[in-house]
Amino acid sequence: MANPHRGEVAVWLDGERRVARLTLGALAGLEAALGADSLVGVIERFESGRFASRDVIAVLVAGLRGGGWQGAEGDLLTVEIGGGPVEAARLAAELLALAFRGPAAATG
Repeated sequence: MANPHRGEVAVWLDGERRVARLTLGALAGLEAALGADSLVGVIERFESGRFASRDVIAVLVAGLRGGGWQGAEGDLLTVEIGGGPVEAARLAAELLALAFRGPAAATG
């Protein structure tokens, strides 16, 4: 089970449950993947609903890697994410919220 107190969320990839969390290393990788000077702009995009699908993928890849997944972005593009694109976006937003607001932001 994912532990929101550790900043974890559960992500289902092709029917297999994975744990994702944004560690400091995963956040650094996310900044690099998005070519961002900081994560503030990425967070603002999610908060305002102006995020792109590449933002969602980048956050999920970073979170999954932070949870121990050994895959690459290309791998994530070829799997079925449980709940589809809407759930993927919700999980990405939850990962960011947990990383910067703590477990009180967990939705369940």
